[in-house]
Amino acid sequence: MARARTGRIATSTAIHTVLFGYTIIALFPVVLVLLNSFKTKRAIFGDPLGLPFGKTFSAIGYLDVLHKGDFATYFTNSFVVTVVALFLIVLLGAAAAHALAEYRFPGNGFLGVYLIIGIMVPIRLGTVAILQMMVQLHLVNTLTALILVYTAQGLPVAVFILTEFMRTLSRDIKDSARIDGLSEYRIFFEVVLPLIRPVLATVAVFSMIPIWNDLWFPLILAPGEGTRTVTLGVQQFIGQYTVNWNAVLAALTLAIVPVLVLYAFFSRQLIRGITSGAVKG
Repeated sequence: MARARTGRIATSTAIHTVLFGYTIIALFPVVLVLLNSFKTKRAIFGDPLGLPFGKTFSAIGYLDVLHKGDFATYFTNSFVVTVVALFLIVLLGAAAAHALAEYRFPGNGFLGVYLIIGIMVPIRLGTVAILQMMVQLHLVNTLTALILVYTAQGLPVAVFILTEFMRTLSRDIKDSARIDGLSEYRIFFEVVLPLIRPVLATVAVFSMIPIWNDLWFPLILAPGEGTRTVTLGVQQFIGQYTVNWNAVLAALTLAIVPVLVLYAFFSRQLIRGITSGAVKG
């Protein structure tokens, strides 16, 4: 008994040590960006690990961001694109997953394989075709183009994750709802969606990060001043010969904040969704 207990303690200590080390590695770049965003340019290169106190402290980067770039518009664009795309990914992904998990019809298996192929093939391989399609639809330099692309990008993963989870839901609950006279739409919205809320939060968080941080499609589909996103807006401080590192770090700090807030807000649901998938899968 004592030997087994000692073994469990040693295993737990090793696991927590590895997790703690990974946490430090993951958070170090974020902390470094945050600290250096409040420093002078000389302090950034002279003492990048030092704290911004005294002569090294400077808020010039944030002032440049506010005065040299329309970051209020950039944040609004990123927020609109991300929120609308996430709403469509979660809603359409949950609806498709419910259909694949609940009903048996010709082509059910083919659709599942088709979605898996969509996960394996990067959407950026079709950039030229996507750009041509957006030009024909007159959607270049519009937020609609980004929303459509990001929705198509996130749907395969969302449907794949949600389908596997929905297959584990009790069919008796849905049959009871049918006996009570609920339509299939009401069963989906009032019974199924509340049961998979933690998984929906997990899908939303995992889908939000690549959308918010993407530079490729905003640069190609919406490079205009009025449709520029935060990630693309940071690039204006990177010149041909010199880089305004104060402004770049300040802009990156402001861009990181929404992701951290979202994770903190959905952290409990995210952990529940991940553990539920691990146990049920």
